[in-house]
Amino acid sequence: MVRPLAAWNPLDWSLVDGPVPYVLLVLGFGSLLGLAVSTGPRWWTRRLPCAVLVAAAASALVVYTVDVWWRPFPGGLPRVVTVWIGVALLGLSLAAFRLPALHWRGGICAVVAALLVVLMAANQVNRYYVQYPTARAMLAPETDPLTTGRDDRTVTAPPGRTLSEVWQPPDRMPGTGTLSAVPIPGRASGFDARDAYVYLPPAYLTSPRPLLPVIVLMAGQPGGPADWVNSGGLKQVLDEFAAAHRGLAPVVVVADPIGSTLGNTLCMDSRIARAQTYLAVDVPDWIHHHLQTATGRTQQSVGGISFGGTCALQLAVNAPEVYGSFMDMSGQLEPTLGTHADTVDEAFGGDEAAFDAVDPLHVMARRSFPDTAGLFLVGASDAEFGPQVRAVHAAAVQAGMRITFETVPGGHNWAAFHLGLTRYVPWLAQQTGLTR
Repeated sequence: MVRPLAAWNPLDWSLVDGPVPYVLLVLGFGSLLGLAVSTGPRWWTRRLPCAVLVAAAASALVVYTVDVWWRPFPGGLPRVVTVWIGVALLGLSLAAFRLPALHWRGGICAVVAALLVVLMAANQVNRYYVQYPTARAMLAPETDPLTTGRDDRTVTAPPGRTLSEVWQPPDRMPGTGTLSAVPIPGRASGFDARDAYVYLPPAYLTSPRPLLPVIVLMAGQPGGPADWVNSGGLKQVLDEFAAAHRGLAPVVVVADPIGSTLGNTLCMDSRIARAQTYLAVDVPDWIHHHLQTATGRTQQSVGGISFGGTCALQLAVNAPEVYGSFMDMSGQLEPTLGTHADTVDEAFGGDEAAFDAVDPLHVMARRSFPDTAGLFLVGASDAEFGPQVRAVHAAAVQAGMRITFETVPGGHNWAAFHLGLTRYVPWLAQQTGLTR
């Protein structure tokens, strides 16, 4: 049997499963042991204890800086991540204390050993989040030119029928969809967003053109639109769905709700940014002007993971005239900058009423949404966000939404988020009349 070329390309070797992570663990811990062991008596009584103390102090400083002072992550650093940061700093500290007593060859070996420890620790953090399943996922996504223009002939489903029941694909339909990187300017909001990614399924690229529903998808924080492509396997999921439905699949626009990797706009219009206006006005306007899709709120859905899931629910309740359905996977109980008090102070100048006016739980307590459909998803082992998702789900049920709740294997990572996307796409296809 001839193995596929991807199996021989190191860029496609798994960094989270298989032999690579275990080889790195062996090399990393072997290097750490080599750095920690020495025959010199002064090493054991002075330098080794000092190296350990320096590493511990540096680890504590990193945690304090990130979780208390800087606070780029509302939930703080997970414990397992802080442990591996400590391991990496220990390797660097041990190498630094050994270098003065080594010749140049020994010094090179110590530096290489420290780098192996750091590489091991970095990949263990990567395994926790499943951010980069392969080295290729670290590269910029391969993209195609965006298909523009409108077709004079379109296909829609008559009442009582689904689009998949009346669609007849032409002979020369492409086998896969296209993925394009495009700027979506914040004309109404003034929001400076990073490039979005647009997936167009094979059926969209034909004539006559079926009028397909649209998903506006968002990643988490920290993160960016490319995460759904590289880590979430977006094109693979949509292409597989299209292959099973004669080229039909939703059009997907992966938008940027935060503006930078570590930014946090709360997905609100506030002192920080006008992110809600960007996602509820600018992005839909761009879609209507540049893409030929089905129109109306029932044909537009918004979804996301973690921060993006919270954002999706916010848009569903604050702009229900735009989005008729949503997917909230592993979202938060409320939009946050770390604490409720900090959020209200920084975003609304301490005005609780202004926050309550757009916070999903408060909005759902005041209003009912019988015409909105929602899909809540969470990883079965997501101990932190699982209870939050269930609480928000209960509030959505009380608000009269048509709700589906599902769990997927995994935790708060891209392995689970990828599975969530495979549930969201067919669910949305049924909600919009694309499939039965």
